[in-house]
Amino acid sequence: MAVMVAKDPTFVLVSTALDPDFYRRAYPDVAAAGADPFAHYAEVGWREGRDPAPWFSSAAYLEDHPDVAASGDNPLAHFLLIGAERGAKVRPSPLAAVHAPLAATPSPWTYIPAPRTPVPSAVAVAVETDAGETAEAAPAGADQAAYALVADAIDRRFYLAENPDVASRGVDPVVHFMESGWREGRDPAPWFSVSDYLELNPDVAASSIPPFVHYLQAGRQEGRLPRLELGFRYRILAALQPLEARVEAAEVYDTLTTPGAIDDLSALLADSRSGLRDLHLTFSHDDYSTNLGGVQLCLQREDAAAAASGRDHLHIYPVDSRPLLRRPGHGEPVGLVWNGVPVGVFSVATLVEGLETHLADVASGRRSLAIHSLLGHSVSDVLAIVRAAGMSAGWFWVHDFASVCASYHLLRNDVADCGAPPVGSPACGICVYGGHRQFHLDEHARLFAALDLSVAAPSQAALDTWRRGSGLSARQMIVAPLATLVPRSSSAKPAETATRPFRLAFPGLPSPLKGWPVFRDLVLRFAEDPRYEFLHLARDPAAGLPLAFHSVTVTPENPKAMQAQLEDLQVDAVMVWSLCRETFSFTTHEAAAAGAAILTGPDSGNVAAFVQATGLGEVIADEAALFELFDSGEILRLSRAQRKPALAELVHSRLTIDLLDGEAAR
Repeated sequence: MAVMVAKDPTFVLVSTALDPDFYRRAYPDVAAAGADPFAHYAEVGWREGRDPAPWFSSAAYLEDHPDVAASGDNPLAHFLLIGAERGAKVRPSPLAAVHAPLAATPSPWTYIPAPRTPVPSAVAVAVETDAGETAEAAPAGADQAAYALVADAIDRRFYLAENPDVASRGVDPVVHFMESGWREGRDPAPWFSVSDYLELNPDVAASSIPPFVHYLQAGRQEGRLPRLELGFRYRILAALQPLEARVEAAEVYDTLTTPGAIDDLSALLADSRSGLRDLHLTFSHDDYSTNLGGVQLCLQREDAAAAASGRDHLHIYPVDSRPLLRRPGHGEPVGLVWNGVPVGVFSVATLVEGLETHLADVASGRRSLAIHSLLGHSVSDVLAIVRAAGMSAGWFWVHDFASVCASYHLLRNDVADCGAPPVGSPACGICVYGGHRQFHLDEHARLFAALDLSVAAPSQAALDTWRRGSGLSARQMIVAPLATLVPRSSSAKPAETATRPFRLAFPGLPSPLKGWPVFRDLVLRFAEDPRYEFLHLARDPAAGLPLAFHSVTVTPENPKAMQAQLEDLQVDAVMVWSLCRETFSFTTHEAAAAGAAILTGPDSGNVAAFVQATGLGEVIADEAALFELFDSGEILRLSRAQRKPALAELVHSRLTIDLLDGEAAR
């Protein structure tokens, strides 16, 4: 059944929204039969009143829209293609409360299909592939034989995964590829590269023949290579830009703001918790109150702790972001967050004047400094602000390695861990960041020479790398974990069944830096293997892959959102395949707390160190070894049924406030 509908536009559209995990749990007869959830729902499931996801009731949609019921259209496909754009409401599945308890009372779904691109009118007879499948018909006047060849060879799942704009519009991959995709350099399958084939075969490039068609008709018989097997890292290298170009690209997004006047700043500082006696001053790369991310969540927790302790909290960030430190003397304005609320933009000169004026006659109480990131800042400006606040000592956090190199992830050319070799080494000489490394080292050395700083690293792995790479001296250097695991008294939820598929999840943003291309290739290779299920847990989905997407956003109000989803879904393992040295990794700790095993590589910093120290997962030598674990089935030994994992609570720290309270207690 799955084969017959896989090329159908309805199947393509439905596959972007159906939740296969929910579908199997809600309809055990489908799971027992080994039927593909996407194909089952697209062909017969909706006609039987089955629901594709916790948030969507097929019967309710047809009841609310009798015109759709009369037309015989698939209700989910109608909603995705037409209903959502018209503001049609949907009702959740009555089965959600039992089979998807976290989604039983969902917030309104916000999927808005992209505007549809008209597909050329097609001839009446559908293309028949060699495997007996039917695909969308070729446009009138097109080369029917060429379309048939491509229809038989294209990897639809790969094409939709690589091109979410095509998946979201429900356009048939064959039609899209033949009409425009190949001209845009889009690849039809993971084993064929349009750009490589054209580069390797100038005779084909000079012709008007689509390169994939040429390969299928003649190239493979002639022994021509379908692609250069260089991997996703090669694609990163091919797109690599010098830092100067990245700065220019960032400047495009600079905001035109009028800095506030000294009277505006005075009014803000007058609204103080402590009369400015107890002032906590922090620096980072952005506004933590309006952005999401690891450092931002840390600062939100630090801000809440400062408020609970009665301290005032002034946070300073660059208004216009930059991928490295600023040169001295640029005089850029800074943004302020005062006691958790963004309060505007001020020049450094105005901020210095305001702090000096308002703090001059205030008896110094608990005044403290924490530097979480200097990216986008000028060290000269930071020192001027700190001195104006009457401070000379503080804490420097190692959330990344910007104090070691302009490549704050320590990735040589964004693809390989470099380990912070000596400055001027051949390794630095071939790296796009090499020419900027000395500047970052010199500026941080100037900062540490001017201030009496203590260093806090979230892990021993991070501290060891920082100490070796920076060469800086500090008042003290300590490991201060951002969260700790506390064993839970309750035992882990029993696995549903020892025979269910092994569930592997990718938690978070689908970024190459986090190993998404490796996970994607794993999904595409083993999607049809009944031993495995694949899930993506994040805020936003990556369209086109044959996996179950679950929306998850960690916030100060819901700090355990990821942990709860991993536990509720009974995920067996998570993939944290970071290319860079993670200094902590909340995701790793959330997975461990939820009872999931962690799969990682040797270059992932504290992720690998955590797994080695706890045994809660496996450090795998490379991607070939990872694929072999799945190919052989050896990975199944990490299933919940075999491991019987214990659960834990993840207790977050208060960061600098914890350190300050510890100092006060000594």
